[in-house]
Amino acid sequence: MPASELAAKRAADEAVEVRDAVGNLLADGDQVTLIKDLEVKGAGQTLKQGTLIKSIRLTGDSQEIDCKYPGIKGLVLRAEFVKKR
Repeated sequence: MPASELAAKRAADEAVEVRDAVGNLLADGDQVTLIKDLEVKGAGQTLKQGTLIKSIRLTGDSQEIDCKYPGIKGLVLRAEFVKKR
């Protein structure tokens, strides 16, 4: 088996499944909504239930997603507080 196929197989084996609050599989670029109000530490801001978060990125941790939100830099959310849109 060529080295490129081995590398691709290892990457697929190491891929972490990230699931939202209702069990839907999340992927890079998905849109999610918050299922409860969340206070953002360090930003002095509260994200309300139903807030739409666009273009998420998976972090490699099965419980965390990285995302952007206007006015908040470097926002990381727990997957248990979001629902796939």
